[in-house]
Amino acid sequence: MLNKLSTIAAVLALSLSTQASLIFKNSGTTSGWDQTNREHRGTVKQVTDEAYEGKTALKMTQIYDEDYSGRYHSEVVKDDVYKRGDTGAYGFSFRLQDDWQFSPVQSYGIAQFIADFTDSGCEDWMPTTMIALKGDKLYSRVKDGSVCKQEVHGFNDLATVTAGEWHRIEIEANWESDGTGHYVFYYDGEKVLDEQNISTTIDDDRAFQFRVGLYANGWHDDKQMKGSQGTRSIWYDAIAAGTKLSDISSEAEIDAGDC
Repeated sequence: MLNKLSTIAAVLALSLSTQASLIFKNSGTTSGWDQTNREHRGTVKQVTDEAYEGKTALKMTQIYDEDYSGRYHSEVVKDDVYKRGDTGAYGFSFRLQDDWQFSPVQSYGIAQFIADFTDSGCEDWMPTTMIALKGDKLYSRVKDGSVCKQEVHGFNDLATVTAGEWHRIEIEANWESDGTGHYVFYYDGEKVLDEQNISTTIDDDRAFQFRVGLYANGWHDDKQMKGSQGTRSIWYDAIAAGTKLSDISSEAEIDAGDC
């Protein structure tokens, strides 16, 4: 009987572990997030005019203001998504407005991993991995070193992005600071980057947030808007984090902004 009970307990533990491998999934709703970050005239709205799957999506909008010197975030935030030593998978679908004006000399962030380092004496909120548009090309990066001596490793021209169409990004990452990590990037189901045996995060053990949304970082960093499109919108849907790629599939049964 003892052996039978031990077997049942082992199977139950394995089942619970499998269920817990999905950290969260959001089907384009404003519910279920730990925070919503809207700066200046930016908006974050749940809408029904576009959706990657289901009936809703999140529409992130930012508006340029030449008299404003702050940052331009319109994001949703999930806390405690990774710590150093974790292995995870992360995904989201996005759609640029139909008339999105691509500027090769100004970037727009579309997702990031970030943590609060105000106690460090050298940073406040500092992102490590980021995903951005540079013109119509997709860019990503990882960061290693220490918070006070960071090294950025960028990956350019990962894919060409088209406006007015849904696209999907999925990432597999092992977050390590000692050169043993990996960073694998998929765009519309195609692997476009596979970096193995690299450092993928800094040498700190605090938890990082996963933020998805429009960050018009170029407007702030360049202290001006380049081009003529001062209102920008991106739709997001099927946002997820888990321990492996199959957890974050847009067809995963567990729904919600909700888990």
